[in-house]
Amino acid sequence: MTSKPAPQAAGGGRAGMRKELPEHFKAYKHVWVFVELERGAVHPVSWELMGEGRKLADKLGVQLAAIVLGGPGEAVRMAVSEAFAYGADLAYVAASPVLDGYRNESYTRCMTELVDTYKPEILLLGATTLGRDLAGSVATTLLTGLTADSTGLEVDADGSLAATRPTFGGSLLCTIYTLNFRPQMATVRPRVFSLPERQEGRGGPVIEHNFSLLEDDIVTKILQFIPDRESSKSNLAYADVVVAGGLGLGSAENYQHVRELANVLGAEWGGSRPLVQRGWIPADRQIGQTGKTIRPKLYIAAGISGAIQHRVGVEGADLILAINTDKNAPIFDFAHLGIVTDAVRLLPALAKAFRQRISPSTHTRMAM
Repeated sequence: MTSKPAPQAAGGGRAGMRKELPEHFKAYKHVWVFVELERGAVHPVSWELMGEGRKLADKLGVQLAAIVLGGPGEAVRMAVSEAFAYGADLAYVAASPVLDGYRNESYTRCMTELVDTYKPEILLLGATTLGRDLAGSVATTLLTGLTADSTGLEVDADGSLAATRPTFGGSLLCTIYTLNFRPQMATVRPRVFSLPERQEGRGGPVIEHNFSLLEDDIVTKILQFIPDRESSKSNLAYADVVVAGGLGLGSAENYQHVRELANVLGAEWGGSRPLVQRGWIPADRQIGQTGKTIRPKLYIAAGISGAIQHRVGVEGADLILAINTDKNAPIFDFAHLGIVTDAVRLLPALAKAFRQRISPSTHTRMAM
């Protein structure tokens, strides 16, 4: 068994580290997107990545491929059909009983086989619980580089993948390259990129991969699936309206104004990282680079300064309304609308105004 040197990740000094791509990697072509299929449903981040993968493939002049793993049945066929609708040129499919339900061992071995056989130059996965687990083990097995939680993907002049992500606690953005190794891998969190337009009627070649791993060869067994009873309580990533609070609210008691306004608007509620650290809100309500990335139609940020790690998580919103007592707060640099005032006083007033505006009794009186 021969060993390979560890892959290198480079930032600004990339040009000095660039070497001629090893001959055995020159055959690696095309952009792959892993379609995350679990319990019969595709995670929306897969289609978001399909849109971004389409841009990368067009710049490189190569094909965009969907990678679909799962058990035999209609779910895999439907996932392939949707992948074409969202921009894939072809699909690689492995349908096997041992892939019916995610397990790291079976999925890693199957994905590794696919990469070794069909040789992609770029492989993208969602930074979900499943995607993060799979990406890390696949990159380790293939001895290649992986940029986790990317917020931007580009192709530079020589065709290398440039993956951007925040670092040093979100205070800086760095661009990472995987030099002289293939595939170039990156994970991207849900809602970082917008959903591409769906095109009905698209199709393409489907390459079926015969994955021959037997159940007896897998150490881990799925005995029972127990859904998380808490999983439906937070839907920040896909909410149309989000109201969030920060340290500017002053206390955990004042945070209740955020929840009250969210309740009136039928919105989701969340907050910045310091609120999680102080125990004001649970971790699954954190918004920002180290929390949830959101793309709502309306985002109301109350008492949030707007540091870069928060900005990365919210700047995809259609409309950002910032409320802060500090007129020089960074959030006013990227908010669409800003109000310089005390959020603790304004939020209850907003809740009262919206409640009167949209309450059923108001509609009834107007109809009469």
